[in-house]
Amino acid sequence: MVQRNSIFANLDLISILLWLVMMVFGWMNIYSANIMEADGGIFDLSQRFGKQLIWIGASIVLAMLLLVLDVKFYIYFSYFLYLILLGVLLGVLIFGKEINGAKSWFVIGRFQLQPSEFAKPITALALANLLTSYNYNLRRFWHLVQAGAIILAPPMLIILQPDLGSVLIYSAFILVLFREGFSANVMMMLATLGLLFFTTLLLDKDLILLILVMVSLIMYMFVARSFKKGVINALWIAGIFGLLYGINYLLQTEFSLFMLGLATLVPVSLVIAVKGFRMREYVQLQVLAGLIISVAFIISVDFAMNNVLKPHQQHRIYVTLGLEDDPQGVGYNVNQSKIAIGSGGFSGKGYLNGTQTKLHFVPEQSTDFIFCTVGEEWGFLGTTFVILLYAGFLLRMIFLAERQRSSFSRIFGYSFISIMLIHFMVNVGMTIGLLPVIGIPLPFFSYGGSSLWTFTMFLFIFLRLDASRLELLR
Repeated sequence: MVQRNSIFANLDLISILLWLVMMVFGWMNIYSANIMEADGGIFDLSQRFGKQLIWIGASIVLAMLLLVLDVKFYIYFSYFLYLILLGVLLGVLIFGKEINGAKSWFVIGRFQLQPSEFAKPITALALANLLTSYNYNLRRFWHLVQAGAIILAPPMLIILQPDLGSVLIYSAFILVLFREGFSANVMMMLATLGLLFFTTLLLDKDLILLILVMVSLIMYMFVARSFKKGVINALWIAGIFGLLYGINYLLQTEFSLFMLGLATLVPVSLVIAVKGFRMREYVQLQVLAGLIISVAFIISVDFAMNNVLKPHQQHRIYVTLGLEDDPQGVGYNVNQSKIAIGSGGFSGKGYLNGTQTKLHFVPEQSTDFIFCTVGEEWGFLGTTFVILLYAGFLLRMIFLAERQRSSFSRIFGYSFISIMLIHFMVNVGMTIGLLPVIGIPLPFFSYGGSSLWTFTMFLFIFLRLDASRLELLR
């Protein structure tokens, strides 16, 4: 009994207060978005605001249960829960119900559960357990492979549903690995690949390949400290490309400039690689490896856009980047969302007075586009309040994570922070047209029990770990 009292005495009340404020303000906006259809009061279970009240009440019960569990339960049973999770994700592919083109849901009466949401905190527990195991070192290749397997197994099952939005969220774990000693060079490479992704969509592949080769030649001259070597390689590349181009022209074949460029790089790369290994010029080999990875990434992006993503997902990306204009099609939601937010002005139209909200101009206004309801009815002041609310909550979580004595607690805390940050940025970004629409809810705010329960699990497991931060955990 003394232990339980100490747990509740050490709970971070500021975090709990912020959690309650986000849930209550979220429910108020869900109510506003659905009030026109209501005829049974706020507890009308046929309406989303009625169901959300049930989810909020259940979340409070869930929070209490998570707090009374022994703190070491989360360490000792993390792998067991992870294996159960993988089984459930397989089960939803067989027994789940398809909604909006994705077989991601278990339907129980009027309620729906999305297992891919619960995968996030359980994956975080398993990752924290792995990273804190005896003699584990992220800089060892095999250990890094193990961490990658823990992180990637759930999204590999989720992508079969398919639910690309949930898969994207798992990129947040890279931030956790970086905090725990992951190579900064690898982080820079990943950031470069992200930039290259958008560049591939915006520019012609021939031009991108030319830019990559030129940048690689310049970097090669710097690391080799030889202008002469760089010029020789450039002339060699130009000569081989010119020869292939001439053959292509004379034979009237239909090879593109990109294909000719790839054919040019094959012999050049082989010679540089052989010479580099013989002369032990490993830094130059890294430049070559970077070029090869970048070219392979360009090809994979092109393949994914044309063979993996569905047409409506492709259009969403193209519309966001301004490559297509479809205000009545895939761009309709975002266009109406921006109209709703802009119409709110400085102080908004007033609670329950949003015309865009009441007339349902924006589909999914209770879920993915809940932020535009805030913008219309509460205006710039309301959206600023929401942004500051989330910023304050995330800063509080960082403060709690940094004061942990246990590496397990810190890693789990940063997993929560990273995933919530990605959710927040992507959701707000897609409602104002900065990012493609990929179906990411706003944590604690959007309608949906699965999302609310997931982030409640994240928060209160972390608060339970924080309450026992003075104990010897791991």
